[in-house]
Amino acid sequence: MGQKKVKHAHRQQRKHTSVFWQHRRSVAIICTVLGMLAAVLAVNSVSLYGRNQVYKQQEAELRAQIEEQNARAQEVKEYAEYVQSEDYIKDVAEEKLGLADPNEILFRPEE
Repeated sequence: MGQKKVKHAHRQQRKHTSVFWQHRRSVAIICTVLGMLAAVLAVNSVSLYGRNQVYKQQEAELRAQIEEQNARAQEVKEYAEYVQSEDYIKDVAEEKLGLADPNEILFRPEE
């Protein structure tokens, strides 16, 4: 009986091996397809990495523009406050209208 079990086990082992050999072509096709998919994914990942770098650069440029525009908006706000002040009115009166304060003495060069 011991010999029958050994022979039977040997047959099953051959059977499994022969099943593999029967499906060898299918396994090769599957491996080829998986290899091709891996190659496509690798190429796409490199492409996406490059695109991501471009987008990061654009993001940095846009952030710099935002900071620049925020600074400009602050300057405009400060200028708007200055325009509504008495100092602005005095400056415009002196420069454009040639007016002076009552207590101010003006010296003009000889012509």
